[in-house]
Amino acid sequence: MSTIEEFRAEVRAWLADNCPPSMRTPMTDGELIFGGRQVAFRSDDQRLWFERMRDKGWFCPDWPAAYGGGGLSAAQTAVLEAEMRRLQCRQPQINLGIWMLGPVILEFGTEAQKRALLTPMARGEIRWCQGFSEPNAGSDLASLKTSAVDHGDHYRVNGTKIWTSYGDKSDWMYALVRTDPAAPKHHGISLLVLDMRSPGISVTPIDLISGKSSFCQVFFDDVRVPKDQLVGPLNGGWTLAKALLQHERRAMSKFGEFSLPTHFDLMSVAARYLPAAGGGAAADIALHARAVAMAMEEHCYSLTVQRMGEEMRAGVNVAGLMAIMKLVHSEQEKDKFEILLDLMGHRALGWDGDGFDERELAMTRAWLGSFAQTIAGGSSEVQLNVIAKRVLELPEGKQVK
Repeated sequence: MSTIEEFRAEVRAWLADNCPPSMRTPMTDGELIFGGRQVAFRSDDQRLWFERMRDKGWFCPDWPAAYGGGGLSAAQTAVLEAEMRRLQCRQPQINLGIWMLGPVILEFGTEAQKRALLTPMARGEIRWCQGFSEPNAGSDLASLKTSAVDHGDHYRVNGTKIWTSYGDKSDWMYALVRTDPAAPKHHGISLLVLDMRSPGISVTPIDLISGKSSFCQVFFDDVRVPKDQLVGPLNGGWTLAKALLQHERRAMSKFGEFSLPTHFDLMSVAARYLPAAGGGAAADIALHARAVAMAMEEHCYSLTVQRMGEEMRAGVNVAGLMAIMKLVHSEQEKDKFEILLDLMGHRALGWDGDGFDERELAMTRAWLGSFAQTIAGGSSEVQLNVIAKRVLELPEGKQVK
């Protein structure tokens, strides 16, 4: 038996012994576990699964063991992910630091930063948020105005960030700031990491039409940030931002693997609200066909995500594919919810109160929330521009006829 086959057998046995049966079922929104200083578990099984994966180093299986990772090779990491999918193991935690900032620190951070930031990140002890967008710097991110002024041994940060997911619940932020206002806009930006408990930081939640929102606006008023919290070169933050955004797009697509509860499954909803496909009205049959087609598209998307992961571990540049996948996923989710509401008919018209069950109300609210996903992490229009320029290499200012 080959070494990788032996490893597969070991992983399969370990997961069977350590992942509780209740952690092998799809999650609802209320069951997502975020790492951090105030991590909250909703069951003993959640805590057990979290702690066992943490102690194994498998929150970050392919990171070096010196920084809290599992030290696995690319091939071993692929085996672990495949076996988790086979057993339907839940993600033990959600951690944007691991998915987005961690890879950038591994590539650009100092040794001291790697040891100080990656180890608690890999143990799920710090919850991170991202400070990129501003009220007048969203799609044109390089126009950001939040400043970091040199004060000897530290920077003083002033300004605001918006659409900061979970800013009110996060422990630390990684933020783009302007450190040279005289430089061209792409060349005067740096990347800082900030403790959200720092004096001068205040956070205001933002309400959305769905009635549920993770978005916040964060304000900085003379926030003192030590200079050793500058990641990468001074005024070289745009290069790091581009690298981080590629990881963000992968993370945005990754949410599709576990973010929706089982009652949002298209075919389950179709079976509940439509008569048998062969015996209903023509409109019902056509609607059922739309649901089947979308379910097939979802499966194709899932397979492509797996292929993208394999290519990344093999050293293939998948930056273009990441941009495409983010666009496809957010638009696909929006279209999926349109079909879900069509399937539900008048049962999709509720907001609260009697007459509608909890699953129906959740789907209606999620439909409203799906529109935000076409903006978060880069709007669909921006993604189309990225694909045209960086993937298809179309000339700027030209129209394709």
